[in-house]
Amino acid sequence: MKLSPFALVLSAGALVAASTLVAAQIERLDLKQMVSKADDAVFGTITRSQVVRVDSPNNGPEHYFTTLTIAGRSLKGDGRDLTVDVTFAGGFIDAENGVHNSEAPAADDAKVGNRVVAFYKWTDNMGGGFAANALYAAHGGLYRTIEARKGTVVLGRGDGYAVPQNITLSELDSQIP
Repeated sequence: MKLSPFALVLSAGALVAASTLVAAQIERLDLKQMVSKADDAVFGTITRSQVVRVDSPNNGPEHYFTTLTIAGRSLKGDGRDLTVDVTFAGGFIDAENGVHNSEAPAADDAKVGNRVVAFYKWTDNMGGGFAANALYAAHGGLYRTIEARKGTVVLGRGDGYAVPQNITLSELDSQIP
């Protein structure tokens, strides 16, 4: 069977696309793994959201990052009061300047006023030389909370996430060393 040059190019393109998909798989983390990889976790209220654009001579123009300021308390260690900036890739400065990122948290999850649990880790270069506390595991590192009869409930995200099912904050606290 002889393949045409077009078929060969198409086949090669399909292989490249498939290998890209394999490389882009999201890391599955249970809570213990997430805690061991993150610098800290914070439970608190998102008090600010700001998008910045970074242009880099090495990495090119138009890197957009969203930084959430979360005021609350640390979930690792002594439970001290903590206000921390946590950043993820993507976001919009206005209707024409910004970029979507499929790994960013949903807009509803990252709204100012939401009470959340966020896992983060410092990185010296998120892209374009931008250093920040990166939201660990992208959208897999941010969990909304709700108030219920049992107290604050952290909303789980399903199998493969650090918080797979709904759990009270007090239970989550007890599971984080």
